[in-house]
Amino acid sequence: MRKRTRYNRRRLIDNEDEQNPLTGVANLFDIAMVFSVALLVALVMSYQLPELLSPTDDMTIIKNPGQPDMKIIIKEEGRPIEVLNMTDQIGGGTGEALGTAYKLADGRVVYVPESDGNESIN
Repeated sequence: MRKRTRYNRRRLIDNEDEQNPLTGVANLFDIAMVFSVALLVALVMSYQLPELLSPTDDMTIIKNPGQPDMKIIIKEEGRPIEVLNMTDQIGGGTGEALGTAYKLADGRVVYVPESDGNESIN
C-alpha cells in the first residue's frame, strides 16, 4: 500500500490537466505594471521635475504665462495638487502701481512707495 500512496501523490503533482491556464496572464499583468511605473518615472525625469515624486518638496508651475489660457499648478506638502485656471475674476482687473520692491543681497526685501512729486526725500 505504501507504493500506491506515493504513486498517487506524484500523479497529483505532475497532473498537467489541473494547472490553471490564467497563471501566465497574471505574470503578464505584473510585468505591465512594472513597465508602466518605470515609464512614469522616466517621463518625470525627462521633464527634470523630480520634485513631483518627492512628498516633502513644494513647487509652483506656471503654464503659458501672460496668455489668456494661463494655468498655475501648485504642489504643497501634505495637500493635494491644485490647478488654477486663470481668468479675469481670479488674476485680472484694474489697479494702480503702489511702489517698487527690491530684494537685497542678504535676502531682505525693501518696499519703496511711489512719490507724487509733492514730497521731498531727505
